[in-house]
Amino acid sequence: MKRWFACIVVLILLAGAGAYWAWRDLQTPAALPPGGALVSVAPGEPFRSVCARLQSAGVVRNGWLLRLWARAQGLDRLVRSGDYRFDQPLAPVDVLARLRSPSAALHRVTIPEGSTLRQAAALLAAAGFGGADQFLCLAQDPDFLVELDLPASGLEGYVFPDTYAFAWSTPPGDILGTMVSRFREQAVALRARQVAAGMSEQDMVTLASLIEKETGAAPERALVSAVFHNRLRTGMLLQSDPTAVYGREEGRAPTAADLTVDTPYNTYRNRGLPPGPICNPGRAALEAALAPAPVSYLYFVSRNDGTHEFSATLAEHNRAVARFQRAASRGRHGPDGP
Repeated sequence: MKRWFACIVVLILLAGAGAYWAWRDLQTPAALPPGGALVSVAPGEPFRSVCARLQSAGVVRNGWLLRLWARAQGLDRLVRSGDYRFDQPLAPVDVLARLRSPSAALHRVTIPEGSTLRQAAALLAAAGFGGADQFLCLAQDPDFLVELDLPASGLEGYVFPDTYAFAWSTPPGDILGTMVSRFREQAVALRARQVAAGMSEQDMVTLASLIEKETGAAPERALVSAVFHNRLRTGMLLQSDPTAVYGREEGRAPTAADLTVDTPYNTYRNRGLPPGPICNPGRAALEAALAPAPVSYLYFVSRNDGTHEFSATLAEHNRAVARFQRAASRGRHGPDGP
């Protein structure tokens, strides 16, 4: 009798020790390998294979224990498919919580207003969604452009600036398609105003891209729009500095020599709007393109503080240039005189 009692006591102690060890293991993070780990969960994949992959990736020490715990709690069927990056060690119970989170499998990337297509591709690549060249090649694929009902000039202007969330395994075409769909939502909302302004969608986006590049000051957008509308109406060159370096050395202020380079986009050499957008404008710039301020301005020059001085005549403009730019090189000053 005493022997049976002793056996029972030993079994209870062993069970208790096992339960304590299991609990400690479930609450203690594993040491991640250098550089962290990326684990993908396929739709409908059995949780046992997910746990095995977590263990082999170094995210958890004992995948079988996590599987038993999840099954006991009824959580193994609540794991969501997607890509999960583990940069910091997590306890197995926290790993399970992450696998069940609606947003953990999605990864955010922000495309700022005024970004060019090249800059957007670089941001997507840096965020882990694929190589920049993949996005750039697809953006010039005629079949892909037809599929998205976009002009032959490419995706520039139609990758709407916003914050997006994707799984890392999302194909580049789906990522770009989502961004274009976000643009379409804006375009539909502005369609009546676009038609009333007598502008095509391409012209609206192209003009908005110039406005976006010329000023970051919200109160000035309608004024910059007015300058360009007034110049288009009178047949003047638009002389927008950012167009002189588009497609060559984006991201720097153009020099006087840049303004003389003969490219299709350089509005110092070609009348009218460029053949396509020079960046991806946001909603405010799109609205400004359709609603220029009721002013007669034809010129503007930078005050070197992020704002501009606007003028209606060349004489006024020359005085403003002398006041704000005399000590500096020609630099970036917007529409100029002949």
